[in-house]
Amino acid sequence: MADADYIIIGSGAGGGPLAANLAQHGFKVLLLEAGGDLMETDDTGRLLYSAPVFHGLCSEDERCSWNYFVHHYSDPQREQRDSKYDCAGQGVWYPRVGALGGCTVHNAMITVTPQAIDWDTIAHQTGDWSWGADNMYRYFTRLEDCRYRSRPWTLGYLANRLITSALGLVTGSKTWMTWSSGHGFKGWLSTERPRPTLVLSDWRIVGILINTLWICIKLGVVWFRSLRAFDVNDIRNSEDGPEGVVLTTLSTRAGKRQGPREYLIRTLREKPDNLTILLHTLATRIIFEGKRAVGVEALSGGPDAALYEASPKYQGRCGTAKEYRARREVIVCAGAFNSPQLLMLSGIGPAKELARLNIPVVVDLPGVGANLQDRYEIAVVSESDKPFALLPPEATFTPPVGNAAPDPFLQLWAQGKGLYCSTGSLIALLRRSRPDLQEPDLFIFGLPGFFRGYFRGYSQIFERLRTRFTWIILKAYTSNTAGRVTLESTDPTKRPRVDFNYFDTGSDECQHDLSALVEGVEFVRNMNAKLGKRFANEIVPGPGHATQADLMDFIKNEAWGHHASCTNKIGPSTDPMAVLDSRFRVRGTEGLRVVDASVFPKIPGHFIVAAVYMISEKAFDVIVEDAGRTVLTCAGSTVAAAESAAATVTTSATATAAAAAAQPVQAAVADEGHP
Repeated sequence: MADADYIIIGSGAGGGPLAANLAQHGFKVLLLEAGGDLMETDDTGRLLYSAPVFHGLCSEDERCSWNYFVHHYSDPQREQRDSKYDCAGQGVWYPRVGALGGCTVHNAMITVTPQAIDWDTIAHQTGDWSWGADNMYRYFTRLEDCRYRSRPWTLGYLANRLITSALGLVTGSKTWMTWSSGHGFKGWLSTERPRPTLVLSDWRIVGILINTLWICIKLGVVWFRSLRAFDVNDIRNSEDGPEGVVLTTLSTRAGKRQGPREYLIRTLREKPDNLTILLHTLATRIIFEGKRAVGVEALSGGPDAALYEASPKYQGRCGTAKEYRARREVIVCAGAFNSPQLLMLSGIGPAKELARLNIPVVVDLPGVGANLQDRYEIAVVSESDKPFALLPPEATFTPPVGNAAPDPFLQLWAQGKGLYCSTGSLIALLRRSRPDLQEPDLFIFGLPGFFRGYFRGYSQIFERLRTRFTWIILKAYTSNTAGRVTLESTDPTKRPRVDFNYFDTGSDECQHDLSALVEGVEFVRNMNAKLGKRFANEIVPGPGHATQADLMDFIKNEAWGHHASCTNKIGPSTDPMAVLDSRFRVRGTEGLRVVDASVFPKIPGHFIVAAVYMISEKAFDVIVEDAGRTVLTCAGSTVAAAESAAATVTTSATATAAAAAAQPVQAAVADEGHP
């Protein structure tokens, strides 16, 4: 007897919205999640999840963190030149999450849609023009509940459109006649921007902002963005790819994190008969009858069980073996590391690799686990001559412990105000590293605090060095496609090996990426120099890396990434490395799809999560069509988002955490074996 129409493995940016949409549409959905629900742990856990400022602490919290130790280079001596190298983990720490909501539980909530070229490239490669940008942007409109732009046909909307169209005509923008910004206002994902008062409260930050604007004006690029309210997600910006200053967009509602978890919880309440979520349930193998996927084997544990080796609490294999059956399909949404791992454990992957581990081959697909990609990121950290007013000593930047004095900024956050509603990123700019590039390839964003990449313990020092300011330079459209996820064991609780093969070990075109990052560092150094003695002391890379050759060595040693993707790529039938067709179906199988960051042929845009939300919406349409039903307007875009319980504010900082976004789910979400 089948347990559901669809079994979805993983509740992150791909699987969470897909499960909710299918359930809202009337299908019976079983969602398997290897972790628990951080919002159902304790007050500290609820704060770590809900308050944007705590996202770094959340990424290291043992209740939800999954620790991967990846390899930038195959040569151990070379990768140990990275100051972030973890000797105990034998690699570079790469933050992941095992919890309801996947990596949207700990991410920085930065929500940036890809450029039009990202979607059009997939359409060209597959010949499926439903992947074209014009269609794909409709999915963002459908899923978004924009809270920082005027709603259509209001007075503010009309005034903004008239002014921007007139100025666009004067400046020669080819989109001056386009009134639509592409934003949605009825979707399941709330988006906001940090309040300008945050920046204006610190004159040193104001100085950085003015300096950045002035440099962009001299370059002739700031006006493109200012005409569209510095809005990185205005669809007209995606069409003409301008450079300039932008304000970061966050997936928050009244300053509290919003994501797939909230949509899932709402769906549980609205469609309790259609959606079942099993927490602490690790999928271990896909069950096949011939080439058709019919179910999933899993390990089920209780709330205290750590089922997967990546968990800091893992103490060895545990849990009870279970089987679940699907009437229609199994959909894998476990992410760029775990989706290829599960496919290979199930006999879908490179035949030679499977034979090495004595795994029976169901379908020989050499592309499974290959094509691993990421962006390159590097930091420039400077020291101010005085602490930033934005980082006052009374701000603890930690959840309250015991009888600690109340944190006034926590009280403000509970009201949807103040510093803790922000992830720290207050200003950003898009820039081309070379004038001949079609799209801006550098996303440069600044934040008060110290950040030089991810390593265990990084979150403990981020805001606590109150005289530091960090510019992060993110290189998009990287050339390296030589990364790989490889099985090292047939034990599904063990982590696979992850090799990124950075720079010259992965691509003959690495010089373009290196040169772009060097240009980004030099651009930031030029901005800092304009601020004079206030930022004269550079900590990272530091004065010892003055020449371009020095910077290239520094970047090759210290660069990092955290947007792993592309390990089960979509492609045409003529591509032997394509794992999926354009409808997310695993080639050579029936009843099996993949919907997560692993599906992209090339890593899209500048930040990954919005792109994954968009493909999740597309997958919903495709699956409903293939089921022979009419695709109606998605429930997530027609049902107003439920008001967060965050509106409840109490005087106790700890009690505030309990009220801030807590949504009781014990009655709706099952811990398999522990109802």
